[in-house]
Amino acid sequence: MAKKAPNPIDRHVGSRVRMRRMMLGMSQEKLGDALSLTFQQVQKYEKGTNRIGASRLQQIAHILQVPVAFFFEGAPDLGDGTPTNGLGEAPSPAYISDFLATSDGLALTKAFMRIQDAKLRRRIVDLVEHIAGEPVENGNGGAGH
Repeated sequence: MAKKAPNPIDRHVGSRVRMRRMMLGMSQEKLGDALSLTFQQVQKYEKGTNRIGASRLQQIAHILQVPVAFFFEGAPDLGDGTPTNGLGEAPSPAYISDFLATSDGLALTKAFMRIQDAKLRRRIVDLVEHIAGEPVENGNGGAGH
C-alpha cells in the first residue's frame, strides 16, 4: 500500500512547531515529555507525517509560548480561494521557514538581531547580498558608503 504524502498545511504547521522549538533551544524529547509523547511522535508532527489535533496544538502553543495562529503564519494557499491565515496577509515564502528551521539559520538570525546598530545591520545585509550576487532591492541600499 502506497503511503500518502503529508498535507501541505500539516507540513507547514509541523515546520513551525520545529522552528519555534529550536528557537527556544528545546529538544524533541523535552517537548515530547511535556506532551506525554515520545520524541518520535514529535518528529512525526514536525514532518507533517501525523496531523496535530486542535487540543494538542493548543497544548503545544502553550508549551512553546506562542499563540495557536503562529503555526499557520505563512501557510500555503491550497488554491481553493480560502485564505489560510485569516488576515488577508501575503504568506511569507517557504524558504524563510525552511531557513529558520535550520540550526545555521536560527543561529544567524539570533546573532543578527543582537546587533544594535541599524546601519551596521543594513551594511551586513548589503554585504551578504553582494556575496550572493543578488541586487540590492531596497531604496537605502548603499546609503552611507
